[in-house]
Amino acid sequence: MDAQTRERGPSAEQPQRTKDAPNNSPDKTREGADRSQEQAKTPSLRDRFREHWLLTTVGAIVLLAALVGGLVYWLQTRHYESTDDAFVAARSFSVASKVGGYVIDVPVTDNQHVNAGDLLARIDERDYKIAVDQAAAQVEVSKANIANVEAQIDSQQEQIKQAKAQLEQAQAQLQFSQEEFLRAEDLVEKGAGTVQRQQQTRSDLGAQQANTERAKTAVTAAEVGIKTLQAQLEGVKAQLQQSQAQFDQARLNLQYTDVVAAQSGRVVKLNGAKGTFVTAGQSLMMFVPDEVWIVANYKETQLSDMRPGQPVEIRIDAYPGRKLTGHVDSVQPGSGTAFSLLPAENATGNYVKVVQRVPVKIVVDNWPSDLPIGPGMSVVPWTKAR
Repeated sequence: MDAQTRERGPSAEQPQRTKDAPNNSPDKTREGADRSQEQAKTPSLRDRFREHWLLTTVGAIVLLAALVGGLVYWLQTRHYESTDDAFVAARSFSVASKVGGYVIDVPVTDNQHVNAGDLLARIDERDYKIAVDQAAAQVEVSKANIANVEAQIDSQQEQIKQAKAQLEQAQAQLQFSQEEFLRAEDLVEKGAGTVQRQQQTRSDLGAQQANTERAKTAVTAAEVGIKTLQAQLEGVKAQLQQSQAQFDQARLNLQYTDVVAAQSGRVVKLNGAKGTFVTAGQSLMMFVPDEVWIVANYKETQLSDMRPGQPVEIRIDAYPGRKLTGHVDSVQPGSGTAFSLLPAENATGNYVKVVQRVPVKIVVDNWPSDLPIGPGMSVVPWTKAR
């Protein structure tokens, strides 16, 4: 039994192994072949770079350029201070007439550019011409009064000369009468003369004394009269000055009927129209001068290195494609709130520290002549502070 079993055992197991071998070996071979095919189909990273070398090179160049550009931008930007709280400013003002009347001509229109001395509006001048004529006539009247008083003074001076001559004559006659009276009195005392002659000479002496006093009074009166005339002359001269001043004022008022531009600029918000009645001081239009600048409200923490004269690059929001250059003109010595209508009072209530803004005046080197730029337009300045 054992011998048969030993003889069967090997013979029984051998067919089993022989049967299993043909079933397992083809599957393993197929899986290995499939794996090899997949590996052959999947390219390696190196193969991918070789296949897309142009795209890879361009990407590397773009990345390198971005890094270099970012570095340069950072190195340049750190030297600049910028703010978006900036705008164009100008000393715009209202144009008003200094005299009242009807507007007869407005030769300008809205947003028109004018030069200094150009006519902006004209007021009816007929009433003011009449006032000039009246003032001129009053000046002539005053001049005539002066001439009249001066003639009276000349006449009075002649009267003074005549009174003085009469006084001299009276004094000479008085002296003669005194001598006659002394001679007559001496003759009476010696017994050679008559009493009647003495009395006659005494009477003549008294009459000559009275005549001399009257001549002195006439001279005094004539001198007082010339002083009165001189005072009148000063009065009419003052009247002439007053008349001349009224004449000058009338001529100025006539000139004020032509409202002209005080400087070069643009007319905006035109209110005056032909045929309207305006009073003195009434606004006819707004005026924006050609001289404009930029006010940039920088934070106070940005002013540590900012000084007048530093270059500034400016971009206007309305014209983003245009780039302007300028320089810092001045920095206001104080924050904007310090000069406001109601400045902040930090000594009352709870205090919260807020970074203040300080206005910086920037002057543009050359404003573009082909672009309308005026007050209030927003800009972005870049000031090179380092």
